[in-house]
Amino acid sequence: MLVVNQFSSIAIELISGFFLLFIVTKFLGKTQYSQITPFDFISALILGELVGNAVYDDEVKLMQIVFAILLWGCIIYTVENITQKFKGSRRLFEGESNIVIHKGKIKYKALKKIKLDINQMQSLIRQQGYFSIQEVEYAIMEPNGKISVLPKSQYDTPKNNDFDLPPKPVELPITFIIDGEVLFDNLTEAGLNEEWLKDQLAMQNIAGYKDVLYAEWIKYNPLFVVKYEKESI
Repeated sequence: MLVVNQFSSIAIELISGFFLLFIVTKFLGKTQYSQITPFDFISALILGELVGNAVYDDEVKLMQIVFAILLWGCIIYTVENITQKFKGSRRLFEGESNIVIHKGKIKYKALKKIKLDINQMQSLIRQQGYFSIQEVEYAIMEPNGKISVLPKSQYDTPKNNDFDLPPKPVELPITFIIDGEVLFDNLTEAGLNEEWLKDQLAMQNIAGYKDVLYAEWIKYNPLFVVKYEKESI
């Protein structure tokens, strides 16, 4: 009976902690899981530790977990508001961008300041699609640990303006079917209906939605469809 009570207590604390962390993260905004600054990283660690330690500590009760998470969430929310209203505080809490390559020359002092060695910088630059430092005119280390690269003109991707080509409208792809299920909200938002969708599938010899793994549509283009692969017998 004691063992059952212990497992029940752990389950309740885990479930409660999950929903509390989820609510706090959603409330604080997307920076908590997208553009993570040093402060956001610390916040995520602390919130995780609060729940993790509480689950295996019999002396910590559920209400204490709730209080700790809510208090820490309030602290984070307060700091986020401070950084929005007072620009001077952003450098302290969010960090700052550092130019590590300037006009093709490596800024050694900047690398030393942010404790980034050449090998690490090369790796980050390669992740941006440039495999030689000689291709880079400017490189900026962002607060979230990623590096932004502005290549030298001879290594840059040509644009329409470079060829005096007229601009073309850019349309966002809209997903209509995923795993055999129709996303009717997307269909309505695109100004289309189910009859149009069935016609498009019929034109590609597809009988029903269940045969479709994925389907997306871009304005002025035919429906792009990926069918389920037939399993070999």
